[in-house]
Amino acid sequence: MTREPIVLITGANGEVGHGLIKYLSQQAHVPEIVAFDLKPLDEALRPLVKRYLVGDILDNALLESLHQDYEIDTIYHLAALLSTSAEKFPELAHNVNVQGTVQLLHMAMREGKSRQKAVKFIYPSSIAVYGLPDLQTKAQAGAVAENDYLFPTTMYGCNKLYTEHLGRYYTNHYQQLSDMPSVGLDFRCLRFPGLISAFTVPSGGTSDYAPEMIHAAAKGEAYTCFVREDTAIPFMAMPDGIQALIQLAEAPRETLNSQVYNVTGFSATAAEIATLVQAEFPNAQISYEASAGRQGIVDTWAADVDDSRARKDWHWRPAYDIQRTFADYLFPNIRERYTETML
Repeated sequence: MTREPIVLITGANGEVGHGLIKYLSQQAHVPEIVAFDLKPLDEALRPLVKRYLVGDILDNALLESLHQDYEIDTIYHLAALLSTSAEKFPELAHNVNVQGTVQLLHMAMREGKSRQKAVKFIYPSSIAVYGLPDLQTKAQAGAVAENDYLFPTTMYGCNKLYTEHLGRYYTNHYQQLSDMPSVGLDFRCLRFPGLISAFTVPSGGTSDYAPEMIHAAAKGEAYTCFVREDTAIPFMAMPDGIQALIQLAEAPRETLNSQVYNVTGFSATAAEIATLVQAEFPNAQISYEASAGRQGIVDTWAADVDDSRARKDWHWRPAYDIQRTFADYLFPNIRERYTETML
């Protein structure tokens, strides 16, 4: 039986997965899409995919059936237990974020070996891999490069950093004592800053204070920010995040001098974000009461990241700076959500 070429998207039911499906389904050169998630795919997207699977990334039998049924050209591995949940359930996070990724990497290696062509493996990592020791170091560090301050303080950050190394291993050193060199994998990783969406309701994530301010203001509710006014981390508008994944996947292999790339949109303090929100919503009430746990985590993250490597190798440029992110993307869409609710 001839296996049909596909693109596999795990964690496909999230906003990044939705964006990838909408874009890739319109590209004539891209194989058909198989979507994989713990929950059934949004009905509006089902006509855009070849097949959608409901299951667990830890299910080896399900991964084996994918390998048997399809020739997998590219994998966008979005499935993960995110930062807040990972701190509550660290052992589960390790199983999902590390062991699940190992199983998928192994399947990709087998697929690449069977067709003698490397499978592209596109992997979103996070600024949670960084761990700056104190605020003075954070202030002095400026824009942090990919190889600096890699001492994560969260399970999610540890998971992401380790799987970055696993991607390098499977691409460059897998079964290195074998007489036959491996051609199985082309691992490409982005380290995302805080991703901000206009269409997903914030759910208590460590960097969610920025969208939480807007949602509260749009609803006419007071908001108590869980970090200090001077807290600074990098952010990115969700459309830029989706485009960054696509750009990295489409970049010619010979132009890439790394397997892990920082990307960012803009860096801002909580106070700067609050100023923008209060200019748009003059009645917005924003106060500050730092949460020891989340404040401690955010203080270890870089205030900014150096994405010059991505700009040089595959011409990365964000389309959304801070003004466009808020004025053109976040404010109108979040305002519309609550205007419709009130009608």
